[in-house]
Amino acid sequence: MPTLSVLRPRQHPVGRHPERTRERILASALKEFSDKGFAGARVDRIARRARINKRMLYHYFGNKAHLFREILARKVRERSAWAVTAPDDAAESLAFWFDAACRDRDWVRLMEWEALGSADGAVSGDAERRAAFQKGVGQVRHRQVRGLLRADVDPGHLLLAMVALTTFPAAFPQFTLLLTGLRPTDGAFVTRHATFLRRLADGLRPTRQRQPAEARR
Repeated sequence: MPTLSVLRPRQHPVGRHPERTRERILASALKEFSDKGFAGARVDRIARRARINKRMLYHYFGNKAHLFREILARKVRERSAWAVTAPDDAAESLAFWFDAACRDRDWVRLMEWEALGSADGAVSGDAERRAAFQKGVGQVRHRQVRGLLRADVDPGHLLLAMVALTTFPAAFPQFTLLLTGLRPTDGAFVTRHATFLRRLADGLRPTRQRQPAEARR
């Protein structure tokens, strides 16, 4: 009796498409690092999700630490590009970055894991990220000079507050649920928090630009 051959899924040779392979590895690594943190992440799981062997991963990125730094660098560049398109208006800027946090929860979780592993505030890729954040502080300062944001507060502290307002719900979903009765992924919460941020942003404007209470309703 003739034997039946077992059909197996066709494997695409990853070596023929190095850029696609790199992108798959990076996408897989972002998920792994955001789920498990750097210490808990496993190269074999990253490789399995990317449909490659570990040797191929080491060929492209050297080791887990180099891969993690590449993830951070790419995310910093991505968010720096978003900053270029962020609205100047305080209300719309807060809504913009809140939407970004909702869409990029992997980044939020990655930063939480990093914070847990570095109680003294030391971070990987510190120079590149410090430059990106200082650029953000410079943008806030420029908006203060242009009269779009109140100038009687330190721009660094103002940006820190804006980051907290837009990121905290995604970073701490348990607080969000306890305080509002909604999860940060709920459409109703997203709508309500965006509305809240737009109203709160009025306090960030110079006094002469603040809207009457009736106009904010």
